[in-house]
Amino acid sequence: MNIRIKAYIMLIFCAFFWSGNFIIGKFATFYEVPPLTLNFLRWLIVLIILIPFTFNDILKNLKIIKKNFYSILLMSITSISLFNSVVYYSLNFTQVLNGALMISTIPILIVFISFIFKTERINFNQILGLVLSLTGVTIIITRLNFSNLINLNLNKGDILLLIAMLSWAIYSTMLRTHKTGLKYLSFMSVIISIGLIFLFPQFLFEFNNHQVIRFNIPVFLIVCYVVFFAGLGSYILWNKAVVIVGPNKAGIFLHLMPVFSSLMAIFLLNEKLMDFHIIVAITIIIGIYLSSKKSSLK
Repeated sequence: MNIRIKAYIMLIFCAFFWSGNFIIGKFATFYEVPPLTLNFLRWLIVLIILIPFTFNDILKNLKIIKKNFYSILLMSITSISLFNSVVYYSLNFTQVLNGALMISTIPILIVFISFIFKTERINFNQILGLVLSLTGVTIIITRLNFSNLINLNLNKGDILLLIAMLSWAIYSTMLRTHKTGLKYLSFMSVIISIGLIFLFPQFLFEFNNHQVIRFNIPVFLIVCYVVFFAGLGSYILWNKAVVIVGPNKAGIFLHLMPVFSSLMAIFLLNEKLMDFHIIVAITIIIGIYLSSKKSSLK
């Protein structure tokens, strides 16, 4: 099988697993699972699984890690420490449908951030696409009541989701532009190890506020999903695929997440599809189309 086709299959499964992560994150709020603790536990278990297979390789490549430390640090913070914690926390305040639509902006944000990092040129159509996508995000945040924007009466869950999407776009861009030369699993072990340093204070904060995980069968299944599917499996698939096809092409597959997540939210969580969701979907789709269309203006 062609290596690019393999990468595309990886990205489809990745999108499906991450879509489920939003649903599982919402279920976690029903069982009062502390979001920051869930993220800390998730990556701690993943690291425990990975480290026996990667420890020797990491020791052999300490010079490479030191040489690329600052870029590895930023990738670790944006993916492990920031993105996941913010997503789980934000789902305490907003719908999965909102998160699903927010995800659609990531590919366009990747193009914009690639331009900021000067790794890609941006054209006129991409600028229009970015403006339309951000318009869609504004509609989500304001619920079509723009006085909320003026009065700063906004849903903090939606604002936090926007921060999460920006952090993931930065990570995905750096994944292609700052190659370390480490093997996939070794790279994951390194960024998780660094990420856990920043996640531990988050865990302590919730623990000191008497927010602890109370294990039962549903909570055990939630932890299993975020570890093996949304964590270990998805990150391996994403990292491999991005290296093969690049962040911009990989980002296109994230458009499957709103489809998967929305269907799951409607059928599993009984969330309602509102008028503004449809308006946002149309706005973002037009933005995506424009951003992917070539233009002679640079």
